[in-house]
Amino acid sequence: MTRKVSLGGVLSARAFALLMSIGLGAGAAALFLQFGAADGYQMVDGVRAVLVFITTFWLAWGAVQSVEGLIAIRRPAPAMTTPITTRTAVLMPVYNEDPAAVFARVAAMDDAIVRLGLTDHFDFAILSDTQNANLGAEEERWFIHLWDDRQQNARKKDGKAPRFFYRRRSRNIGRKAGNIQDFFETSGANYEFALILDADSLMDAAAMAEMVRRMQADPELGLLQTLPRIINAHSRFGRAMQFAAGFYSPVFAQGQAAMQGSTGAFWGHNALVRVQAFTESCALPELSGPPPFGGHILSHDYVEAALLARAGWSVRVDPDLDGSFEEGPENMIDFAKRDRRWCQGNLQHIRVISAPGLKAWSRFALFQGILSYIAPLFWMMFLASNLYASATAPEPDFFPEAFQLFPVFPSDQTSKAVGVAVGVFGLLVLPKVLILLDAALRGRVLQFGGTFNAMRGMLRELVMSSINAPIMLMWQTRAVLQVLSGRDGGWPAQTRGDGRLTLPESFSAGWWIQLWGVAVILLTHLFAADLMLWVLPIGIPLILAPLVIWITSQPSVGAVFLTPEEHLLPLVVSDHRRIMNEWSHAPAGSATQTVPAAKIPA
Repeated sequence: MTRKVSLGGVLSARAFALLMSIGLGAGAAALFLQFGAADGYQMVDGVRAVLVFITTFWLAWGAVQSVEGLIAIRRPAPAMTTPITTRTAVLMPVYNEDPAAVFARVAAMDDAIVRLGLTDHFDFAILSDTQNANLGAEEERWFIHLWDDRQQNARKKDGKAPRFFYRRRSRNIGRKAGNIQDFFETSGANYEFALILDADSLMDAAAMAEMVRRMQADPELGLLQTLPRIINAHSRFGRAMQFAAGFYSPVFAQGQAAMQGSTGAFWGHNALVRVQAFTESCALPELSGPPPFGGHILSHDYVEAALLARAGWSVRVDPDLDGSFEEGPENMIDFAKRDRRWCQGNLQHIRVISAPGLKAWSRFALFQGILSYIAPLFWMMFLASNLYASATAPEPDFFPEAFQLFPVFPSDQTSKAVGVAVGVFGLLVLPKVLILLDAALRGRVLQFGGTFNAMRGMLRELVMSSINAPIMLMWQTRAVLQVLSGRDGGWPAQTRGDGRLTLPESFSAGWWIQLWGVAVILLTHLFAADLMLWVLPIGIPLILAPLVIWITSQPSVGAVFLTPEEHLLPLVVSDHRRIMNEWSHAPAGSATQTVPAAKIPA
């Protein structure tokens, strides 16, 4: 059964979201302009109104997506039972990762495929871009161990030879996108589809099979994106993000899907692509000039989605697909490092957004990605402009006319500024409250430990995100300024596993944020003391940044952030943990061994 996308419904969803976001932004700007001009209009008042419009529009855009997700018709597509007649390559790109954990994930997914009897239709290819020779040798040893382990497993079950391939590039040209392109150019002709994963991805075989069946049934479908769930988080920061991804993201993704239609997004992993479509449409250019704006495109996924749509292929996000998992950063420092790369990659889209032939929604998606990183600059400019406006505001003139007998008191427009502040807070909080109510009515809260546990998780996540937000805003602002000043951040390897930090490590990462917090509080006290109550929710977290970074990196205790995957552990996740435990007691294969067909077939 092919899932059809109603063009009228997509256009209506887009129009609703855009008009609501623009309307709320314009309303907030108008109210704030009345407040700012109460003591006489100045140029800074117009600047502040424009900044209020931009920031409110961006917040409203996210809120409206949640509303779209709540009102969208959410009928899970019935599982397809048509036989699989195609071959799919499961691609696992790796770059300086822990080989044991990576190959154990492959083994767990293979167990799931064997259970469904689909071994004839799925092959695994580990595509290494690891540049460290010692780590590369470890990868080879663990691949041999995987091969031996799977051979023994095959003898016990279906008796078929393992279907695993491994290769390591000596030069990682084009990073991950170049790694995958290299596979398609050398081996893509052997497969109709390719399932692109990350090194921390896990996917259940039932989900893989369902994706293949959906793509088989729709010859125009070029890319099918799942909504990965975050698993295996242990720290306070990681578990809060894991809860948010499990509780809120399905609703936001449903809203995105309603607006995107067949011009959807690609998030770079846990997605199925049609090999022919991808190979013919998605060869990425190397941008002219040096990094950070030149060179290889770091945020390649949105560009690849746009190129597929330009070539006439459908790109779709199906949030109803279960069994797709990934891991997330365990502390704020690792999150900021990853975000720095995404920032540079998204700002590179300034060079891509005007490419000929792109669909309008693809351009808008690229614009959203750019705005998501420059929005912190607008917030910083808004704070600075308010401090400036308060410091330079003229003294009230109660007797503007000569020989005036009675004073004229200026109109008090404070209520309008308070209204804007309350509205902004509502845009941040209301979607989460609505999602909680929806989850309670639909019974989805049972997967999160019941209504009380879900509400407790929501409140704690709200408090944590409110404290973390000013700190993350500083990191994002620094990242944008670094890119604009020409500083290349490269592609650092991700840190996985235990993310606990020491106080010295936290202070080393956050001391400069602390100084900015002191500066903000001091400047407010000296030049705009009447704004102190508004600034304290920003300034205090900045001053406490090293402590916040340290505390949130420590292990979480209790079951506050219970998620469905912890309520009922998915079998593929359980298999991965079991295999990791088994392999921890067995040495990796000897590097002197040789494995037939260890290289990817041409």
